[in-house]
Amino acid sequence: GFHLSGTVTEPATATEPEMTYKVAISFDRCKITSVTCGCGNKDIFYCAHVVALSLYRIRKPDQVKLRLPISETLFQMNRDQLQKFVQYLITAHHTEVLPTAQKLADEILSSNSEINQVHGAPDPTAGASIDDENCWHLDEEQVREQVKLFLSQGGYYGSGKQLNSMFAKVREMLRMRDSNGARMLTLITEQFMADPRLSLWRQQGTGITEKCRQLWDELGALWVCVVLNPHCKLEEKSCWLRQLRKWGEMDVCPLEDGNYGNELPNITNALTQSSGHNQDSLARPRRTVFTRAIEGCDLHWQDSHLQRIISSDFYVSPSYQREGESLLFNSQGQPLWLEHVPTACARVDALRSHGYPREALRLTVAIINTLRLQQQRQLEIYKHQKKELLQRGATTITNLEGWVGHPLNPIGCLFLTLTEACRLEEENCLEISDTGDSKPPVYQHVPVATSSQDSGESYLSLALEVALMGMGQQRVMPEGLYAQDKVCRNEEQIIARLQDLELDPVLVQTLRKQCILLLEGGPFSGLGEVIHRESVPMHTFAKYLFSALLPHDADLAYKLALRAMRLPVLETTAPSGDVTHPHHLVSVVPSRYPRWFTLGHLESQQCELASTMLTAAKGDMLRLRTVLEAIQKNIHSSSLIFKLAQDAFKIATPADSNSDTTLLNVALELGLQVMRMTLSTLNWRRREMVRWLVTCATEVGVRALVSILQSWYSLFTPTEATSIVAATVMSHNTILRLSLDYPQREELASCARTLALQCAMKDPQNCALSALTLCEKDHIAFETAYQIVIDAASTGMTYTQLFTIARYMEHRGYPLRAFKLASLAMTHLNLAYNQDTHPAINDVLWACALSHSLGKNELAAIIPLVVKSVHCATVLSDILRRCTMTAPGLAGIPGRRNSGKLMSTDKAPLRQLLDATISAYINTTHSRLTHISPRHYGEFIEFLSKARETFLLAQDGHIQFAQFIDNLKQIYKGKKKLMLLVRERFG
Repeated sequence: GFHLSGTVTEPATATEPEMTYKVAISFDRCKITSVTCGCGNKDIFYCAHVVALSLYRIRKPDQVKLRLPISETLFQMNRDQLQKFVQYLITAHHTEVLPTAQKLADEILSSNSEINQVHGAPDPTAGASIDDENCWHLDEEQVREQVKLFLSQGGYYGSGKQLNSMFAKVREMLRMRDSNGARMLTLITEQFMADPRLSLWRQQGTGITEKCRQLWDELGALWVCVVLNPHCKLEEKSCWLRQLRKWGEMDVCPLEDGNYGNELPNITNALTQSSGHNQDSLARPRRTVFTRAIEGCDLHWQDSHLQRIISSDFYVSPSYQREGESLLFNSQGQPLWLEHVPTACARVDALRSHGYPREALRLTVAIINTLRLQQQRQLEIYKHQKKELLQRGATTITNLEGWVGHPLNPIGCLFLTLTEACRLEEENCLEISDTGDSKPPVYQHVPVATSSQDSGESYLSLALEVALMGMGQQRVMPEGLYAQDKVCRNEEQIIARLQDLELDPVLVQTLRKQCILLLEGGPFSGLGEVIHRESVPMHTFAKYLFSALLPHDADLAYKLALRAMRLPVLETTAPSGDVTHPHHLVSVVPSRYPRWFTLGHLESQQCELASTMLTAAKGDMLRLRTVLEAIQKNIHSSSLIFKLAQDAFKIATPADSNSDTTLLNVALELGLQVMRMTLSTLNWRRREMVRWLVTCATEVGVRALVSILQSWYSLFTPTEATSIVAATVMSHNTILRLSLDYPQREELASCARTLALQCAMKDPQNCALSALTLCEKDHIAFETAYQIVIDAASTGMTYTQLFTIARYMEHRGYPLRAFKLASLAMTHLNLAYNQDTHPAINDVLWACALSHSLGKNELAAIIPLVVKSVHCATVLSDILRRCTMTAPGLAGIPGRRNSGKLMSTDKAPLRQLLDATISAYINTTHSRLTHISPRHYGEFIEFLSKARETFLLAQDGHIQFAQFIDNLKQIYKGKKKLMLLVRERFG
């Protein structure tokens, strides 16, 4: 029938009563063309009630009564029966139908009404006419609403996932050849173009967010798929072209490569190579996310060779044509398809997407045969140019358009087409389980369907081969952050898929063969002997190859990974002829265009590759040596080499077994390289690096420690050498860790003392104290260190450093040396009248206390220095008070007599100190009064009281003080309020 109606009952639940819904469905040529249901459900998908009624009709056709179209039944009725029929119908539904019935009656009775101009009448049960459009029912309003909602959530609440599932729905519709696929994609695109964020991002000049960018990419790729539908009508295609052009011309339309100009060639006539690829980006046409689909509209499927390829597994050239060169077949007579690779792969994707999997496979095999032939030819070309290219040490030959990271994802597309043909049946559902983690697919070998059944090839081995070819293609790094990021992402996606393959002997053979070809492939391979300076690095790919090959062919695995270690963009070019030693530029990217935005990520991938090799080479001295050389030659970042050293150390010293000396030595050697690299440059991790190196050397053993102590000047600053390195080596923990005998301990101590003295000579300010500490146990070394301090004291050292060493000397029981150093320190010091909280005050008080405890002579020697250096009255009066409280010379220096009498302030040396203190008070008073505010008056009066105490220590002190106060009253009589306070307190 053409129209199905029924009632669907939804049973009662714990919370909801039983519900009944009226459902009506229209059909046309095996498609549901419209649905209505009483539940009022709004969604892209049909409600459960529509599905239930449809399934009921499919499963129990005999239960559903089949009737003639209503117009046939009416035709059999006479005048009375028709009248009766109409009246009963109106009565049964009078509330809904009566107004319509009245209106129709009026129109029929009016001779010139529109209804009377047409013969016959419509019949909803009779189906559509043959010329009518017939397509599955799609609720367009709902599609718009949902896309709008998901976009407005900006990637939150899983909206990106929802949009991806809508894209997947479009793909599913295309696969079922449902004409609504393109319609639904149009509705989605309209909403995407109306996204208000587009103009915002454009105004701000910021890029579209990462998640959104990927959605736009998928949108562009889907349009390429739609326009490449091999069976679409011309008018459909021209309609899509108009739409795509309209969207592409809008200002807000996102560009293909993020926010940058693009140098990728046109889809239909791309050249594989060209040397002058850095034309001015302004001269390039603007390429939007729809440009490839627009270009795809120019492609057609009429080519007879193409038609034969996709329609038969047994299309081969006649045997007599196989001698000469042919563009259509290879020497085995298999067909080739010589189109630009990404374009050819877009055709494969279109065939796969539109439900033509066999055709897609046939075209894929032809593309792979073409790639193999190209690989062979390029190998031959390279053999002729090899000598010249190796001499130059660089190449200008490389692909402008990389297949990995390409907007059309050609390699991923071929890989998927081939592996889908090899999935085991029960796994053949692409659904992901509710938990969101899909089980890795299980594949089996399916032989390639060709006329020669003995080829022994399977679609699975072809999948591996084409992935390796694509990943190994040498290509120039594209421009712009987004395009560069996409290269990394696409590479990771392909590798993740490769890791799902179980490598059986057949696949291992494919892997080895392709790896050898990549190594020999010259400038056409990213792993060839010579590459372009701006070639995309192969580290991530090589890490996969290394791990996959290692169990089967270790030599090949290492050869490949070592070749891939290079990162030529960080090298300056080597002089011609000398390929072995390129000059290094440490992590400096020369000014160049385009910029490498992902350089940090690429360097860390290089480091990962090196780490993988180090781990694998544990215990094999020869291999470790080669890996070490590769690291030292190719890695230019000190922090990455440090990370490798740490990795090697960790692997070499497992918690549960003995250390591996081979790898430990590599860790140490890398650590030493880091020390040399960071010695003269500032690095915030330097202290951590130095400490780690000592730990590593300790693990290696006593000879390593002796070696770093003896060659300290090429590895450490004097401060690091004394305060971290030597101090750690001499610590109790190190001695215990190494369980050293006496001669070994002595040797280490002697090296540490030599180092200490050398450092003290080179940098006395920062190393003198550490040097003295390290030399404590050896009299001669200690004396030498002390002499170095004395020699440096007059020129190179500050009072703080000298006071610190002086205190250390006192603590060690050398009070006279401490006094000497304190005296030297005093000559460097200068304390102004207002510096009464200066940090050096404690040192000055300590120095005076020390001199006082040594005796009258020492005190007499230091007081002139104090008087010269300290101009702060309160400090001076504090010193004076302390000197008069006890008798000097209480330290009891052997061989000295001590009178035990207190000292008088009238006689030298204290007389000089008292005079200096009084004059400091007078000077300070005048200085303070020049700019005093009323809120400081109280404080000032207290200051004068302190001054009076000092004045009174002199014999005629009370007279001096009275004169001083009179003097103040005279000079500052303008400050009436203050002088009143002075009178109140001092008369």
